[in-house]
Amino acid sequence: MYNFRTDLASERRDLYQKANNIENQIDGIESEEENVDENIKIERVKITNENGEKAIGKPIGTYITIDIKKLKIAQEDEIQKASEILTNELRKMIDAHIDKQGEILVVGLGNIYVTPDSLGPKVINEIDVTRHLINYLPQYVEEGTRMVSAIAPGVLGTTGIETVEILKGVVDNIKPKLIIIIDALASRSIERISSTVQLSDTGIVPGAGVGNKRSEISQNTLGIPVIAIGIPTVVDIFSCNA
Repeated sequence: MYNFRTDLASERRDLYQKANNIENQIDGIESEEENVDENIKIERVKITNENGEKAIGKPIGTYITIDIKKLKIAQEDEIQKASEILTNELRKMIDAHIDKQGEILVVGLGNIYVTPDSLGPKVINEIDVTRHLINYLPQYVEEGTRMVSAIAPGVLGTTGIETVEILKGVVDNIKPKLIIIIDALASRSIERISSTVQLSDTGIVPGAGVGNKRSEISQNTLGIPVIAIGIPTVVDIFSCNA
């Protein structure tokens, strides 16, 4: 299989088309683009069969890429608009898998002591967790609030335990209906660093984009739907802008 060196489904599709001189859609892959405005573009890639899966090395499922130009220097109103777009796309993906009250476990992958890999653990610190409040102080929680819990399980190099092994124990005990994984991704374009968000409903293979594959975190391994949210924080210097 082609050495993509990127986690983004849209980049993998483009690379495969270029390498095989394909101008139209790849068999097993459906794509569409939506230009929200001059700074925000949404690209949806849907892998529908094994041909598409084998072509770009991504599991069957939906991948949504939100490109936000000039995000690093964006004004507050522009950041708010981008946040609302991401929220809407994530909400639709969640609603497709569980009901409004289904409990969610948010998992922040990565090493908090390594800057480009610290996204997941840092996001976990900002999550409004509600599971303990609903369980122990329900009188102070607004009716209809969803149970949310969060964990940053660390990395194999510091824990000696595969992340999926930790998550299996957590899932078996608290029994969430869905997992949201947050992780840093690899891209081929320096312009995407901290300016692109990818959502997918196929789970994640940590380290896949940089050639350090760990055990898969997905419905296949955990028994419940897994949505992944990733932002590119690293780029392969040999493929940058190739």
